[in-house]
Amino acid sequence: WYRNLKIVLKQENKDYVLEKKLLEKPKTNLPLGERNAWDRHVSDRVDVCCLMLATMDSNLQKQYENMESPIDMITNLRGMFQEQARNERYQTIKALIECKLSRDSSVSPHVIKMMGYIDNLEKLDCPISQELATDLILQSLPSNLINLL
Repeated sequence: WYRNLKIVLKQENKDYVLEKKLLEKPKTNLPLGERNAWDRHVSDRVDVCCLMLATMDSNLQKQYENMESPIDMITNLRGMFQEQARNERYQTIKALIECKLSRDSSVSPHVIKMMGYIDNLEKLDCPISQELATDLILQSLPSNLINLL
């Protein structure tokens, strides 16, 4: 979800809103360029908040609809889901490492299953290199198949 959000915001040139806090409201005697930049930041911030809310389920929308800072929303969401993501990463890595092809099973479904684990790790922001993925798949095969390679 976060990765997709960043892609959309980057295309709209609004990704800075997720990293740059809004400064205090400027004084009235501020140069026009600086005032326009602040006004743009306020407007972009509203757009980003609305986009974030639109992509949430209704329970989260209710919880965050009065929050005005995208940075605060992201920080809060990370705190809420970090433990869940950590557990899912652990379970996926464990399943990947423990995955073994039995002697009489077909290789293709086994490799597809392992690639699913590898893809899931990438979605959980824990990508593994192509070389390591290949090594993990090879080590999961029985020795009689390794000798054929």
